[in-house]
Amino acid sequence: MHIAIIMDGNGRWALRQRLPRTAGHRAGADAVDAIVEAAARRRVGTLTLYAFSAANWQRPAVEVTGLFALFKRYLKTQTSRCVEQSIRLNVIGRRDRLSPDLLSLIESSEQATARCTGMRLRIAVDYSAQHSLMEVCRRVRAGDSIDRSHFVERLAEVDHAAAPTPEVDLLIRTGGEKRLSDFLLWECAYAELHFVDCLWPDFDERALDDALEEYARRDRRFGGIDEGRFVSSAHG
Repeated sequence: MHIAIIMDGNGRWALRQRLPRTAGHRAGADAVDAIVEAAARRRVGTLTLYAFSAANWQRPAVEVTGLFALFKRYLKTQTSRCVEQSIRLNVIGRRDRLSPDLLSLIESSEQATARCTGMRLRIAVDYSAQHSLMEVCRRVRAGDSIDRSHFVERLAEVDHAAAPTPEVDLLIRTGGEKRLSDFLLWECAYAELHFVDCLWPDFDERALDDALEEYARRDRRFGGIDEGRFVSSAHG
């Protein structure tokens, strides 16, 4: 199972607590730790977290600096825990705008967890699905023959994905907003969408279970029909 999460609401959480936005991001990082461990215990195959979008560069410089400082701390402190739990860490998104020290940490974490066989944890940083799709198109030369599998392979290369990833089964967004915000547009073609009002720092293990329970009730037909149900309703 592939779960993707848009972690929205750190800043609003901080404002409600009458704290600086940086405090909200720190609380959000704690929520990441808890949800990663909860997902691994539930044997989720792939977990993709939207940590920093390409559009987030527009935020105040002090906030961007704080976000990257938190991400660096995460890589430094959590890589060893990923190894202990056999979680393979992979950072997806652009890398040409990241600092050399952050790139070094990313590469070190990915190498350290490369042989892990449990859950795949993908963290999207400086990520834009539109940019990724356009970059794949730009790299396809005139006359190239490209089918779906080759396209997925090239998308993985553009995103610095360790390997082509299964399409998203369940997309969760916290914070009350109901949009994809340029996140995994190709991979979410048939994803079940689950929007919750709680802000990301308040999203806990129980909230994850609620999302999984609702997902289990969904009828996924991928564009087809349930012939048995159709026949039954037609005769009803």
